[in-house]
Amino acid sequence: MGGSKPTSIPFPTFNLNNPAATPHLASVGRCRINPKSYAESCEEYNAIISKNMDQSQVKVDVDDADLKSTNKKLKKKYMKQGVGMAQSYLYDNLGLDASIIDIEILVDASDIIQSDGCVAACFLDAGCDKIAITGGESVNDILEAMNIAGVPRDRVVVHLDYFDVLDLMRDSEKNDLFPIIFSMANTISVDMSAKSDNTTELSTAFMIELAKSAAGADNNVTDVNIVLQIPSTVDSCEYFVAVISQFCGDKGTPLGTVSLIDPTPTQMGICYAACIRTDRDDGLYTTVVCTRSGEALGLVYSSKESIVAALECGRGVYYSRSRNGLWRKGDTSGHYQTLHRIDVDCDGDALRFTVTQRGDDCAAFCHLNTLTCWGEPRGVRHLEGVLKSRLRDAPAGSYTKRLFDDSELLRDKLVEEAQELSEADDKQHVAEELADVLYFAMVQAAKFGVSIDDAVSELDKRARKVTRRQGDSKTFRIEAGNAILQKK
Repeated sequence: MGGSKPTSIPFPTFNLNNPAATPHLASVGRCRINPKSYAESCEEYNAIISKNMDQSQVKVDVDDADLKSTNKKLKKKYMKQGVGMAQSYLYDNLGLDASIIDIEILVDASDIIQSDGCVAACFLDAGCDKIAITGGESVNDILEAMNIAGVPRDRVVVHLDYFDVLDLMRDSEKNDLFPIIFSMANTISVDMSAKSDNTTELSTAFMIELAKSAAGADNNVTDVNIVLQIPSTVDSCEYFVAVISQFCGDKGTPLGTVSLIDPTPTQMGICYAACIRTDRDDGLYTTVVCTRSGEALGLVYSSKESIVAALECGRGVYYSRSRNGLWRKGDTSGHYQTLHRIDVDCDGDALRFTVTQRGDDCAAFCHLNTLTCWGEPRGVRHLEGVLKSRLRDAPAGSYTKRLFDDSELLRDKLVEEAQELSEADDKQHVAEELADVLYFAMVQAAKFGVSIDDAVSELDKRARKVTRRQGDSKTFRIEAGNAILQKK
């Protein structure tokens, strides 16, 4: 049951608080949102639901060829509009970057059923990592919603409250539903808010019993993930640490994951740190600082207090051993960092801060004014820096400057080099032509202020989509490209 230790790292659930009000809590890398509880954004969410209802009403299984073609186009139009609305809702209304944060969105089973599954696909295509399905008159409604949605089981969470789960576990007839649930979703989430007694008294027996119920009599289900949602209604961080330690402690494989409902940055940071181990005498955690594309900027150290501070302000904050205190990167140099995500490694004993390096004069992490502590970057990142420099102040006779100034020339070179890449027929030739395509593509990107990280962000968003296009070539684009090649 469960996975490697990092899966046990706690994450916030935004039940009543809009994430935009506490934007840095999601920097732990994962969060869940309950959109119908945010009064200020409920109208936007309902509009998304309505658009998906419109999409589901358009029928493409008709005999009339012209009507079928028209309806396909209309259905595609509604789908694109719905996804666009969902992306705007997540990013603009809730302040969540779906390209880097693993977002789970709570959706009523009835909305999925009534939209013929369109709502589930919409939010996943918009960048959500998972759909958490809840509501309905019974668990059968959730099963129906999962069946209609038809999305991969690792993208679905079944969300129930504590007493519903107890009812399923202890009713011999209903207990058989667990294997069915986990055949369509590999995660079950249990809201502990309804439990009146002290949550710290929950024993691991509850988790073990739930895991056994999920596996069924044949014990066939092995990849079972269980999430306990703990209400953060008290101020004591020790309370949450005690709860988390039962399920996410240092001993052995974690029994599950804990989610804190509407936590403060202090609660979130202390609980997050409680799941990390260190063998250092000073109790600090080794921390690698990286760009969004995974390039290491430098090695630093974190403490519980620095993790809390980072979540409070959304910046790279670490512990300075030389100063014996918090180090808010950039306060002195001006080279501050926007914090995107904090991760724990496979052994649970090292942190990774994913950041965007900022600065008025240059983006430098190192005190020697270079991007990384290992000197100037190489490869594609080095090319990006050179192109930015050329855009600002190109030397006389610079070919890159000519490309910046002549849009038609740059377009023609992009088409020409792409054609040569498509015709390359051995490893070396492909590498050479790929390098040419990368160069001209990055000139175009630099011209419009697009960075490598922007492209990585777009790739990450696309990787979450569940709706795929056919991918056929576009005739009008091929004809335009051929016209460019023929004039040379």
